[in-house]
Amino acid sequence: MKLVSGNSNRPLAEAIAAYLDRPLTKAIVRRFADMEIFVEIQENVRGEDVFVVQSTSFPANDNLMELLIIIDAARRASARRITAVLPYYGYARQDRKPGARTPISAKLVANMITRAGADRVLTLDLHALQIQGFFDIPVDNLFAAPVMVRDVKKQNNVEKVTVVSPDVGGVARARALAKRFGAPLAIVDKRRDRPGESEVMNIIGDVEGRSCILVDDIVDSGGTLCNAADALLEKGANDVSAYITHGVLSGGAVARVTASSLKNLVITDSIQETEAVRISHNIRTITIAPLLGEAIGRTAHEKSVSSLFY
Repeated sequence: MKLVSGNSNRPLAEAIAAYLDRPLTKAIVRRFADMEIFVEIQENVRGEDVFVVQSTSFPANDNLMELLIIIDAARRASARRITAVLPYYGYARQDRKPGARTPISAKLVANMITRAGADRVLTLDLHALQIQGFFDIPVDNLFAAPVMVRDVKKQNNVEKVTVVSPDVGGVARARALAKRFGAPLAIVDKRRDRPGESEVMNIIGDVEGRSCILVDDIVDSGGTLCNAADALLEKGANDVSAYITHGVLSGGAVARVTASSLKNLVITDSIQETEAVRISHNIRTITIAPLLGEAIGRTAHEKSVSSLFY
């Protein structure tokens, strides 16, 4: 087995390597003066099972190109099998045509990864499960829920917790998390007039006197979470926290969350945290390195990964 890391999330790749008790493969991933990407794998990977760890987060296009070029370098070096490990799959929100003459970019990215030479994909909490079908190669979509449940139980009295979906589309995800510790479910009914803006309309379910846990896969602008927290507190919730897998947190999102009524925003390290996230008093990061490391180890040894979903 060989682990190769791009530059998008080096700390996570190092943590995965430490979990597997294997060093990262020596490789150069750098830029020419005109910002073209150059990759050189400095160890023999002929006949090896190569895992390329790279989130396609901001800057998404640069990190995606790094991933494709590393895959191509490994393929041309005669690797036996190449697995693209994407803790965060960028462009996943463009998974359908919302209007005329618009692309399905998630499918385009899937095609690019496959054509570059990947033999399989390992990812975490895809925004839309049907993206697995965009690939003609095996895809393992892991869930951060087991990691989140352990943290929720550690930080809260689960008998007083209500799990809340921030919108109708996330009900399945919230219900699955609630089932893990027998918590009731509530739903925020909202209307989004423009991208990046949301207006909370109603709370479906009883949240009075409860500790509410908002659950979602991506937090970008943070507007939905902040508005939902305010609405839940107005309905009598004791406090509101949020557990989100991918902390995109673009623009002024960190400042917005820091100034909000959210008790905590808990994100995973699928995207490397910024300095603003590190110093925020109410944003906390939990690691998914053991989860990904275990999945990589089982894949390399041809063992089942299905038990990691529960």
